[in-house]
Amino acid sequence: MNISKHITLTEAIRSDAASREDLDNTPSTQQIENIKLWAEKVFEPLREFISTKRKQDTPIHINSIFRSVAVNAVIKGSKTSQHCAGIISGKQEAAGDIETHYPDFTNKDLFLAIKERGVFDQLIWEFGDDKEPAWVHVSYCKENNRKQVLKATKINGETKYLPFS
Repeated sequence: MNISKHITLTEAIRSDAASREDLDNTPSTQQIENIKLWAEKVFEPLREFISTKRKQDTPIHINSIFRSVAVNAVIKGSKTSQHCAGIISGKQEAAGDIETHYPDFTNKDLFLAIKERGVFDQLIWEFGDDKEPAWVHVSYCKENNRKQVLKATKINGETKYLPFS
C-alpha cells in the first residue's frame, strides 16, 4: 500500500527498534491519514523540487516517519514526538527524518530547501556539525504550523534543541 507516490506504508512504519524489541509499530487509520498528509504537503513537493533542481528523478532517503508510543519510548524519543503521528497530541500532525546522499545536493541543501520553500511545523538540523546535519527532521500540522527552526546538539550528554541561526 502506498501512502504517496514515492512512499509505501511499509517504508513509513519501518523501525529497527520495533523489530529488535518485537514491538508493534502499526498506525491506526487516522495516523495513516496524518502520515499521508505529511507526505503530500512536505515530502512529495520536496522530492519534486530536488528532482527538478538536479534534472533527474532524485529519491530522498527516509530514516523514520511513524513511531508507536512504545517504539518512541524505547528509542528515548521526545514525549511530545510528532513521529507518533498525532497519538500524543491528538492533532493532525506527523514528522519524518530524511536525508540525501548526493554530492550536488547535501543534507544542508535539503534543510535550506525546506526552510526557504517548505511548509512545515518544525524543522531540525539534527546533529552533524556546523557545515552539515547528520539528517533533517521535518514535521507538519494540518493547522497552525509554527515554522520553528531548531538545531539539535548534545550538551553534557543530553540532547538540546536550540534556535537555528
